[in-house]
Amino acid sequence: MTTLPAALAAAADILKLDDELSESERELRAVVREFVDRRVRPNIAEWFDAARFPVELVPELAELGLLGMHLEGYGCAGRSAVDYGLAMQELEAGDSGIRTFVSVQGSLAMSAISKFGSDEQKQHWLPRMAKGEAIGCFGLTEPTAGSDPASMRTTAGLEGGEWVLNGAKRWIGLASIADVAVIWARTDEGVRGFLVPTPTPGFVATPITQKLSMRASVQCDIALDDVRLPADAVLPDARGLRGPFSCLNEARYGIAWGAVGAARDSFEAALGYALGREQFGRPIAGFQLTQQKLVEMVLEIQKAQLVALRLGRLKDAGKLEPQMISLAKLNNARIAIDIARAARSVLGGNGITLDYSPLRHAANLESVRTYEGTDEVHTLVLGEKITGIAAFQ
Repeated sequence: MTTLPAALAAAADILKLDDELSESERELRAVVREFVDRRVRPNIAEWFDAARFPVELVPELAELGLLGMHLEGYGCAGRSAVDYGLAMQELEAGDSGIRTFVSVQGSLAMSAISKFGSDEQKQHWLPRMAKGEAIGCFGLTEPTAGSDPASMRTTAGLEGGEWVLNGAKRWIGLASIADVAVIWARTDEGVRGFLVPTPTPGFVATPITQKLSMRASVQCDIALDDVRLPADAVLPDARGLRGPFSCLNEARYGIAWGAVGAARDSFEAALGYALGREQFGRPIAGFQLTQQKLVEMVLEIQKAQLVALRLGRLKDAGKLEPQMISLAKLNNARIAIDIARAARSVLGGNGITLDYSPLRHAANLESVRTYEGTDEVHTLVLGEKITGIAAFQ
């Protein structure tokens, strides 16, 4: 695989967006980038080909302070939203599956406990999860309830002072390797969240196999068959769908940054290859059609980077609104997959192998573009904001 010289990578930052970052933000980005270069890039083709999530990375990610890094207290790093976004960008430049692990652990499972859990629940789980000693998952999506979580069928009822959960969840990241599952279920009081230790009888997580995307990641079906929990297993401060939606927005925020990393890595792979690949007696980077592709990639990456950075600054200022996240997730995931596909075309036939990253990114981005809200869902969120008319039904 062709490695792009640092000077050329910097030259692609036409607007010098690095100047918009503080020294500490650039330092954090450099630390995560070095980790990805050292631990992910040399091994990702093997992991992806074998459909294996590298659990051995979990302690290393924890050592870098990346698990729940944007949360405060209980052993979490308490970093800024922009810091978190930059970390997600660098991880996804390595592979979406690695970024997804950090996102599920921190922005979904840990975030749910941090936002809605009791102090006892936080004390019990968050420090261990921040250290990578416990893994969490987030069970919202169901076989018949993806974009419409209000139609969930999983139920929880009190029987003899215990909660009893029944139902099924699908496409749940990390479930088969998790120690605790945040499960959302219908109750007589509306939708509530529950902390389910995964060894609990009746909880079964089954990895989904034969995936064409996110192969270096873990997604599962969950079956809940008379899962009995103590009365204090419920998250006390989460009532209704606003609870899980607030966690999803945390994850969507990270996706908006992560997609830029996948796009940038695809561009750099294409540029490096085009400079070294000769046809008709000259590098293909010297042909007009190749240059057009590369320019289009840079235009979209620069715009997407500005969107992500603006989103992060708004989040740090406490001014972030849900439709802003929808705009960023919709735009950045969409341009990332287009860039990955265009980059593959620059690589020609060699681009269909795992020697090069763009087609792997493109395959992963099919999932990224779908989860945490499809293009259609985010389009309608924005449509409602623009027109004042909800068009979901």
